[in-house]
Amino acid sequence: MAAGFKTVEPLEYYRRFLKENCRPDGRELGEFRTTTVNIGSISTADGSALVKLGNTTVICGVKAEFAAPPTDAPDKGYVVPNVDLPPLCSWRFRSGPPGEEAQVASQFIADVIENSQIIQKEDLCISPGKLAWVLYCDLICLDYDGNILDACTFALLAALKNVQLPEVTINEETALAEVNLKKKSYLNIRTHPVATSFAVFDDTLLIVDPTGEEEHLATGTLTIVMDEEGKLCCLHKPGGSGLTGAKLQDCMSRAVTRHKEVKKLMDEVIKSMKPK
Repeated sequence: MAAGFKTVEPLEYYRRFLKENCRPDGRELGEFRTTTVNIGSISTADGSALVKLGNTTVICGVKAEFAAPPTDAPDKGYVVPNVDLPPLCSWRFRSGPPGEEAQVASQFIADVIENSQIIQKEDLCISPGKLAWVLYCDLICLDYDGNILDACTFALLAALKNVQLPEVTINEETALAEVNLKKKSYLNIRTHPVATSFAVFDDTLLIVDPTGEEEHLATGTLTIVMDEEGKLCCLHKPGGSGLTGAKLQDCMSRAVTRHKEVKKLMDEVIKSMKPK
């Protein structure tokens, strides 16, 4: 009976749960799904991480290559993110060029990198005007069940913390790069941005970490990115219902708490990987 009602009147079905301050999957309105992270998942990448947020699964692989620095910034390298939402992750996506949602997610991740200064691009310069690192950050969704932006942001951060770059010197006689693979060092991660997403129901009610179904039924969504100092790095609100100042403040407070949860989880995983 309940399954039939959900099919015919999905919004009313959800409203009945929300009135009782819970959701059909048993979570409270402010509760995230179980979050897991596996760091160093891809042996062929220079850094990688797999993040699961409930069923939503994203893998991030970072590949480092050489390039000439930009002419207008000869002392900087590059960070190039790309989010891929292939047909295997959901019936919503088709093969071919990236769809609108994938492009929006890629731009969002690029904005997070730029605004949070997670990596200073000067740190990626090997020899000013001659040689710099390019970090290609490929984020692929393996299973799509809502809240892709939180999962992508977490996977990117965890993968970048896993990257080790070899020592590179320029031979003055030959002007060629010499790579010392025996001497590797981790990236200097300057901030730890964490995203927290909300869905707005009936223009008033806020829930965190929406599933794909909840996003579809919501009247608006909001994603807030904070760093460890509680600074706002990014705010993504693609139209939909407006929010009062008080509601926005509630969202910011929840985002600060979520940052602590994610940072603690990531630190525990990294600590467990270190040789005893």
